[in-house]
Amino acid sequence: MLLKEIKDIFHKELGEIYPKEEIDSFFYTCIEHYLKLQRFILAIQPGITLTKEEEQPLFEAMSELKLEKPLQYILGTAHFMDLELQVDENVLIPRPETEELVQWILDDCQKEEPFNSDAVRPPAARVGSQMVIERSRNDHSLRILDIGTGSGCIAIALSKYLPDTNVFALDVSEGALKVAQKNAASNGVDITFLHQDILNPELEFASELVFDVIVSNPPYVRELEKNGIQKNVKDFEPDTALFVADEDPLIFYKAIINFSERHLQENGSLYFEINQYLGEETKALFNHRNFSEIELRKDMFGNNRMLKANVPSRGL
Repeated sequence: MLLKEIKDIFHKELGEIYPKEEIDSFFYTCIEHYLKLQRFILAIQPGITLTKEEEQPLFEAMSELKLEKPLQYILGTAHFMDLELQVDENVLIPRPETEELVQWILDDCQKEEPFNSDAVRPPAARVGSQMVIERSRNDHSLRILDIGTGSGCIAIALSKYLPDTNVFALDVSEGALKVAQKNAASNGVDITFLHQDILNPELEFASELVFDVIVSNPPYVRELEKNGIQKNVKDFEPDTALFVADEDPLIFYKAIINFSERHLQENGSLYFEINQYLGEETKALFNHRNFSEIELRKDMFGNNRMLKANVPSRGL
């Protein structure tokens, strides 16, 4: 069958579900992934014919797309910043808003240019209440903890673009940790993975294990918001990584703040991705706690999506 005929079949079979531009994107992504053909190939070689063996994965992908399964799960890969990551239904598909959260951390660490690990400035100190990156002569290098790591996208990006850091990543899901470990290996970074539940009141870390940065993108979608979630997310992405009970939607944030009070360094920072509808409520959790300069930040869509809090110096 001609490749251009398969493209026409994609549009015929998927046209009632997806817009034309998205179907084009699906098709070209599939031929790049399965056939290693560039997107422009049909324009210069419209007569390309595929064998039955070459056609099969394209039609299988199309069948799964008809069920509204995310293409990233079909292909088993997703992109985050300029990283390629393995994904399956044990982990959330990384999102652009989370890239913004990572970029905020990189900017605070005086990263010179995004996504370019060769352009990292030498360690330097931020003044005032900003995070102190320069360590004392006998102190440790920058230490980061990602809570609820999932695919490992946050931890891996920070490890990749902030060389000479010690990155730890925690998750309650063994399946997620297996995915994250594969992603760390394929991206050439060394991360310490921890199988722990941040909601476990008996969670124990050595008191001397403290961090300069703690970051988390925990579950934050309330059950009452479920009807507004797209089918491809609701039906395929892991519920435990997405949803929280309406009665206590900030349960993870409370636990992480409690943990951070014990395990964040002086001058350290805590970063969250948050529910856009609960920005002020999340910010209020820091009232009367050992944090300063609580900052809400909007994402590219104008929604409250990120929050940062600092642990002040004892000398302030």
